[in-house]
Amino acid sequence: MSAERIARQDGEASAAGVAEGQPWKLRFGAIFTGQALSLTGSALTQFVLLWWITDTTGSAAALGAAALAALLPQALLGPLGGTLADRYSRRWLMAASDLVSAACMAVLIALFLTQRVQLWHIYAMLAVRSAMQAFQQPAAAASTAMLVPGYFLPRAAGLNQSLMGIMTVGAPPLGALAMSAMPLGWALAIDVATALLGIAPLLFFTIPQPRAARGGGWRSLWREWREGVQAVWRHAALRQLYALIGAAVMCVMPLFTLVPLLVKTHFAGDANQVALMESLSGIGMIAGGAFVAAFAPQRRMRWFLWGFALSGLTMALTALAPADQFGLGAAFWLLSGLTFAVGNAPFMAMLQSAVPNHLQGRVLSLLNTLIGLAGPVGLALAAPLGEALGSRWLFVLLGACGGLVMLLGFASRALRRMEQGESGGSAGS
Repeated sequence: MSAERIARQDGEASAAGVAEGQPWKLRFGAIFTGQALSLTGSALTQFVLLWWITDTTGSAAALGAAALAALLPQALLGPLGGTLADRYSRRWLMAASDLVSAACMAVLIALFLTQRVQLWHIYAMLAVRSAMQAFQQPAAAASTAMLVPGYFLPRAAGLNQSLMGIMTVGAPPLGALAMSAMPLGWALAIDVATALLGIAPLLFFTIPQPRAARGGGWRSLWREWREGVQAVWRHAALRQLYALIGAAVMCVMPLFTLVPLLVKTHFAGDANQVALMESLSGIGMIAGGAFVAAFAPQRRMRWFLWGFALSGLTMALTALAPADQFGLGAAFWLLSGLTFAVGNAPFMAMLQSAVPNHLQGRVLSLLNTLIGLAGPVGLALAAPLGEALGSRWLFVLLGACGGLVMLLGFASRALRRMEQGESGGSAGS
């Protein structure tokens, strides 16, 4: 490696908040591993609970209500969570959020073991977890740029995407195995254990964070949140990116919720087929994330737009597979996971590079709020369509719409300028 390149990377490291000589790899690795275990436990629980709802009720409305419970609290509390992430210690926000989720899960475990659980208990647990994610996710996402040097950001985004894939691969079969090997309550206890493992590294490693002015009470919090909104609104490329993401989420979010129903009604499958399908998707996400981590592709905007567009279109192909060709449908679902990862990792790297770190908590929480609100709107629109078309053709329609929405991004001059490294701050498309 040349001396010029070393100097450039050292400068980027300092800019990212990683002091020269610090063991940033150890710190990032420990926190990354802890969060990986915690997220895997949470995904296992999500699988178990959604299949319990599917098997118990067989109702798309019940699954839709579960999705609302899992999305709305995060959307409504996202502005507060992002503002607090830019103002207070991000690692303690992450630890406290995991601890509250684990405590509430312990209550749900007791209800299952005593056979007193009701559907609304599960909705309440999903809502609490969603509320905690409103604080945990912006803090975790904004911490990445302070844990690694700037030149490592694309690779960190790829690793995070691979983590999501590993979580997707591991959670469904582990969930199905846990349900078959032990009472449901004890299966959920795995989530509590992994949450504690996720908290442990946060007790020993600090996360660098820009100093933020405190005080001023709720008025100050509102003012700080508006700064984050303005940072997006005044940047034409970011504004259009958020609009594309919101429209695409409205189309595809219902599909993730209704996967168990598609498997059961169209492919005549059971929990094992759901687990296999989601695991194959996770394998695709691992492959896509590993590709980004290894090669850190340039021209991130094109990778993002094409990745998300192809992901939506392959979702449509999943449902177009004949009822006796479950393997073909699962292969398309795998491809959807791969293309999603190849698009999502560059997207996150773009945001972390374009937005100053002291604003990242608010800007990223705005994205979470947008997704959290667009998802329920999509579910509300999809419910009557699902009754009229059935789960299969709902997949085809919404997957195709999601892919076509992302292709519209290629018509934006502001997005092209952002890819070329220009500001795009006030120009329109």
